[in-house]
Amino acid sequence: MEFRDYYKTLGVERGATDPEIKTAYRKLARKFHPDVNPNNKDAEKRFKEINEAYQVLSDAGKRKKYDELGADWEHGISQEEMMRRYAQEAAARRQAGGGARGGPRYSTGAEAGAGGFSDFFEQFFGGQGAARGARSGFDFASEPSRAPDMRADVHIQLADAINGARQRLELIAQDECAACGGAGMVASEERQGKSRVIRSAAPCPVCRGSGVISQPRNLEVTIPPGVSEGTSLRLKGQGGRGPRPEFNGDLFLTVRIEPHPVFTVAGRDLRCELPVWDYEAALGAEVTAPTPGGGKVSLKIPAGSQGGRVMRLKARGIPARAREPAGDLLYELKILAPADLTADERSLMQQLAESRRGRGVPDPREEMIRRS
Repeated sequence: MEFRDYYKTLGVERGATDPEIKTAYRKLARKFHPDVNPNNKDAEKRFKEINEAYQVLSDAGKRKKYDELGADWEHGISQEEMMRRYAQEAAARRQAGGGARGGPRYSTGAEAGAGGFSDFFEQFFGGQGAARGARSGFDFASEPSRAPDMRADVHIQLADAINGARQRLELIAQDECAACGGAGMVASEERQGKSRVIRSAAPCPVCRGSGVISQPRNLEVTIPPGVSEGTSLRLKGQGGRGPRPEFNGDLFLTVRIEPHPVFTVAGRDLRCELPVWDYEAALGAEVTAPTPGGGKVSLKIPAGSQGGRVMRLKARGIPARAREPAGDLLYELKILAPADLTADERSLMQQLAESRRGRGVPDPREEMIRRS
């Protein structure tokens, strides 16, 4: 596809006023009109070129878009930007299935347009023929679209959820292909004087027309204190790569807390099964219990505590974050019976059992048997 200089076609300067463009068009249209030049293929071709040029330059919207392209073309837009623009439009047209192109249409009116527009016109102005004032199929003035967001899980230790941490994260990212700017197409071009002429477009050999490439990405992520299972962290601009950094997508990380050998996570609470001896539960005791991160805490076990009783330390679980309050640290008592009694200890236990039977203490299984 070759660039068309519509100003040159009408013989006017780039800064020509609307009346100057209209005057030039009328003069050339009369000269090359098919009625004036019957069976003259060259005049017919020239007439179509004149009408196409006037169709663009007489429409404020089309002229603005054309000037943005044409000015860049004439004054040194980078090769990468030119190829990106062409490739994006080519890909959009390809996905849409292209527009139907009408055959030549002529009109005797001095200001009328003509059908049979060039590939250049249809590619960059949506193949809209003589529909004056219609919206174009592609807008060079519009900003590039934002790259897609990415999502991934980040696995952390319980201590990291409590205290925060810095962690290396390795991702396989679907990034925009730098070779084609994410369009999936690349254009070949050549210079003709000061102009660049795009000759053809083909699927990008790097991404094979997909517009994205898979590549590893290493990130150092800050895990703030107080995150819990399922917390979503947003890393601005670390998602899909756009044509410029401000068009990058975001990376959303979902926190996954690795299982802990002692504590389990229940929302923001931390639970622990705490073993105590039967005599500690019966008589009451002050015992030492673990805390997340290797610390210790002293707990008072009330006399007569039963298995399954929960001892709570308020706000000692996962710390508060944003509007989420701190969780609690929960210890569930697990009663243990000694298995290595000495002869004296066994004798004492037998005395205890006989004493309780003598007091008529009921069988703890009696209610279960009755209800079964």
